[in-house]
Amino acid sequence: MKKRIIDLRDQAPILDIVSYGRGGKSLTPAQKEHIALTVRRVPEVMVKVSGGARTVAGVERHMDYIGREGKLGLEADTGEHLDGKSFERQLTEDWDLDLEAHASPERSIRGRKPPKLVHNVIFSMPPGTPSDKVLQAVRKLALNEWQLKHRYGMALHTDDDHPHVHVVVKAVSEQGQRLNIKKATLRAWRQQFASNLRELGVAANATERAVRGETKTHRSDGAWRVANREGSILIQERERRILRAWSEGGWLTFGTGEEKLKKTREAVLDGWRAVSAGLKADGEHELAARVDSFMAQMPPAKTEKRALIERSRASARTR
Repeated sequence: MKKRIIDLRDQAPILDIVSYGRGGKSLTPAQKEHIALTVRRVPEVMVKVSGGARTVAGVERHMDYIGREGKLGLEADTGEHLDGKSFERQLTEDWDLDLEAHASPERSIRGRKPPKLVHNVIFSMPPGTPSDKVLQAVRKLALNEWQLKHRYGMALHTDDDHPHVHVVVKAVSEQGQRLNIKKATLRAWRQQFASNLRELGVAANATERAVRGETKTHRSDGAWRVANREGSILIQERERRILRAWSEGGWLTFGTGEEKLKKTREAVLDGWRAVSAGLKADGEHELAARVDSFMAQMPPAKTEKRALIERSRASARTR
């Protein structure tokens, strides 16, 4: 069967803050609700793709890892809970991944990596969120997105402060369509995850990082795990190198990164100002005041390097 790539939900973000209020139309109730959640700083959901395996052995290793070597196991798309010895082999055989690995036409192209057999997706919430409701919200999303299309399995982890669910999704559906995960796809999953949590009585929101006024660089899953591994000194070493370079040469060159941050921030603020004006025109003065306060409390747009140097200067002045 010929496989074709499909794009999922390739649309603008629901909180398109840069263009809100520019067309002369009133904000919809859904837009106003989302704005209210954002300016109240309701906890934000997190959805990220943490890679994916290209071999059957790689898939089994990942399943074994998130299933805690069979002690925790995985919840399959059939509703069955699989655990114990070699549970991962049972899943890969049931998903026909060995056939998928050898049938892919891309394997015959020299020098090209074989396509992913599965995607690994993580759904997470801040500390204090009930873990059972995180699992319920992900389970509903999985049924809506992948049931009878893409095979999947999931595992809830509660071994750190952030309750999170690992989901392994087969890249090629039962109809032969390959799942192509774009930014719009992740945005849609975040919105759906947050909506499912709110239905369960959990305060949750899904708004772009820049729109919230955050400038911290997003790290890949692998980089985050390495940096936060017990005993790791990677972050401290990086900070020492930056401070050493600055102290030795008065280094204050931040490249184009800071300029981009400032341009993005100005565009975001223009959008929020338009939102505030639109709300006032609709008579929503209380929400408009919250928006104005939200804008006033945004931290300055600066790179991590500049923030680190400024903290060092302040500490030196204090000493």
